[in-house]
Amino acid sequence: MAVLGGAPHLPAGVAWPEWPGRGPLSFIASVRCAALPHEGLGEEFPQDGALLFFCFDGQTQADAVVCVDDAETWVGAQVLYVPENTPVFAAETPSVLEPYPRVELTAAGEQSAPDLWLPQVRRALLGDMRAWPSRRRDTPGELAAFVRAFARLRTRINHQIGGHACPLQGPVEYEIADATLAERHEWGDPALDKEAERWVLLAQFAGENETNMMWGGEGALYWLIRPADLAARRFDQVRLVIQA
Repeated sequence: MAVLGGAPHLPAGVAWPEWPGRGPLSFIASVRCAALPHEGLGEEFPQDGALLFFCFDGQTQADAVVCVDDAETWVGAQVLYVPENTPVFAAETPSVLEPYPRVELTAAGEQSAPDLWLPQVRRALLGDMRAWPSRRRDTPGELAAFVRAFARLRTRINHQIGGHACPLQGPVEYEIADATLAERHEWGDPALDKEAERWVLLAQFAGENETNMMWGGEGALYWLIRPADLAARRFDQVRLVIQA
């Protein structure tokens, strides 16, 4: 169903992904789409085939980092989609890389909720207010209990396919939006809100002790895509946010 680490199975004629001038990307995970519980996944999500996730992790150049704010580094995170029944072969990990240990995962459907700072949530809960109050005691009384309960529920950062991201350092959708727009925008700016709403979570991989995938300690990888690109299988348009 899903595998962390190990070696991927690539289609014949497809080279191992790399960051030109930096080196090959490390293989992070593979997901068999047909084996996933599809309740809750968007209709654009593939019903079959496989998704392969690769990321440059600094093994060949420690000073090279994938950063969503720097478009020149985006090639350091790639997602390949392998259609169902495509002939594949077990690829050999490039000799300059130490592969992560292989760990097989199973999947179960769970509920997820959007971050309270996302524009669609603020509109639903705050109406015309553009931002949550800076001081917790100024939160509208009818929402205070809800906000406290919500904070207690959103404490687990797990591996996840689809749904809403559970960020470590604020909404990942805003990081993507800010990096995508030509100019910087303040929180609450309508242009930033609009762009943030255009992105959805493809996958989230938490730090994993068993595979030594720690991403800066207790970090996580967040892969996002626009729904139209997901429907068209344009996985070259996926963007990665790393939070730690």
